[in-house]
Amino acid sequence: MTTLSFTQNRSRMEDVRTHLTLCAHAFSPPLDRRVTIPDYAAKLATRAERFEAWDGSALIGLVAVYCNDPARDAAYVTSVSVVPERTRAGIGHRLLSAAIAHARGLGFKRIALDVDREAPALALYRRLGFADEAQDDATLHLSLDLTARRPGVGENATSQDRDREARP
Repeated sequence: MTTLSFTQNRSRMEDVRTHLTLCAHAFSPPLDRRVTIPDYAAKLATRAERFEAWDGSALIGLVAVYCNDPARDAAYVTSVSVVPERTRAGIGHRLLSAAIAHARGLGFKRIALDVDREAPALALYRRLGFADEAQDDATLHLSLDLTARRPGVGENATSQDRDREARP
């Protein structure tokens, strides 16, 4: 195992396709039952901000966010995935935290996502402060207010607190 590296928008369409194929059955329901993975990978590679974890040349973690709302009301997290053998190592948390910081830095008021109410990732979203916005059938619609004051990252925060918040 090599040292992990964290990047933004380095992946190519083929990297994203390979990654999503490896992670497809970790989604609830499985990703390949909801989308055509090659088409979805192409869309993410060309239209989404991608926060990535790499182990050497292998893309092992990906958070994709659409930051295309001209009113800057909501950025939308469309995909959060970590290869199955690397889950529960903090990779998803680090990538999603970087995406949140990015959306906040662009002036978005909130960041939103949809998740199956049975998905293991729901605990991660709750830890990061996402709250229920709505629900339908098995899907929860969650959002995080990016305008709210964050504990430890206000006027009296130390530079270490701010660095930790901004770290990708």
